[in-house]
Amino acid sequence: MFFNKKRDSMKSKSSPTTSVKTPVLFLGATGYVGGSVLARLLENPAAKSLEITALVRDQQKASKLQAFGVKTAIGTIQDLKLLEDLASKAHIVFSIVNADDDPHMQAILRGLKKRHASGDLPILIHTSGTGVFISQANGMFASNDVYDDSKPEHFEALPHEALHRSVDELVVAADKEGYAKTYIVLPSTIYGIPSNALTKAGLQHTSSIQVPALTKASIGRGQGGIVGKGAALWNHVSNDDTAELFVVLFDAVTKPGNTVPHGREGMFVGENGTFSWYDIGKELARVLHEKGVGQSPEPTTFSSEELEKFFGSEFVGNLIAGSNCVCIANRSRALGWRPKHTKDHLLASVRAEVEAALKQ
Repeated sequence: MFFNKKRDSMKSKSSPTTSVKTPVLFLGATGYVGGSVLARLLENPAAKSLEITALVRDQQKASKLQAFGVKTAIGTIQDLKLLEDLASKAHIVFSIVNADDDPHMQAILRGLKKRHASGDLPILIHTSGTGVFISQANGMFASNDVYDDSKPEHFEALPHEALHRSVDELVVAADKEGYAKTYIVLPSTIYGIPSNALTKAGLQHTSSIQVPALTKASIGRGQGGIVGKGAALWNHVSNDDTAELFVVLFDAVTKPGNTVPHGREGMFVGENGTFSWYDIGKELARVLHEKGVGQSPEPTTFSSEELEKFFGSEFVGNLIAGSNCVCIANRSRALGWRPKHTKDHLLASVRAEVEAALKQ
C-alpha cells in the first residue's frame, strides 16, 4: 500500500482485515496516451489496492469505465471547482490532459494543497512534452542541440513562453513549496495505434498528432509531403512504450522509501532514438504511391498555400513537421524503463496511419 495518510492507515474496529485503498484521480482516461496508461495500470498488480476515479465528459463513457472497476465523475478540466474537489480527495493524481492550460493545473494544485493540509503528502504525475525544447527550422536543417532529462538546468534555461512551460513551472513550484511530490513525463513524437481493453470497448482515442496530421495533409494533396527539405530532427516513442514509462514511474514513486528525483529534478523524457521528417515523408510517399493515392514514391515539399490549407497556418505546419526537438531520456532509463520500439517500428506504423486516414 502506498497511502501514507495517518488517519486512513487505521483499520476499522468492526472489520480488522479491511484495508483502505489508495485514492487515485485519473485525468485523460479516454485519451490517446491516458487510455493506454490506464489500461496498463488496471493490469498492474498494484491495481487491487487502488481506488481509481476518472473524470469523463458523459454518462456513456462513465458507464463503460465503471465496468472496468473505475469510479467516475462527469465533467471536464474546465470545471475547476469539481477538479479541485476531486484532487483534494486523491493521494495520487495522473494528469494526462492539456499541457498548456494553467487554470486546470492551478485547480489541481489547490486541491492537493488541501490534501496536504489534512495530513497527506500527495503525488502528482503530470504530462508535458519534449515540445518545450522545440526550435523552428522550417524543415531546412538539423539542430545539434540535445537536451538531457537528467540536467535540470536544461529545463530551467527555457523561457516562460515555451510550449508547456508555464504549466510545468506550476508543477515544479508545488513540489518546491512542499505540499506535493511532483513528477513530469515528457513524451516526444508518439506514434502507433493503440490496442488494449479500453480501445476494444470503444473508450479510447486512437490517434496521435504529428504523424497523423502529416498523413492527412499528404492524402489531401495527393502526394507524400515534407516541410522544407525534411531535414529537421525529432525523437520518437511508441504509444506502448510511453504507457510503460508512466507505469514504471508509478511503481517507482509508490515504493516505500524510494529516492526517485522529484520537483525540479523529476523530469522524465520518453524517447527511443531520432528520426528526420524526411524519413516520415519518404515512407508516406511510398505507401501512398503504392495505394494509388500519391503521384510519386518520392516526397515533395509543401507549398505555403498547402501548409495554410492542411495545417491551418504556415507556422503550425512548420511546428508540427519542420521543427527540431532532440532529447535523451537518461533519467527515464535510470528508473528501469526499457523502450522496445525502434525507428523501424515508427516507419512501419505509417502504413497503418495511412489506412486509418483513408477510411475516414
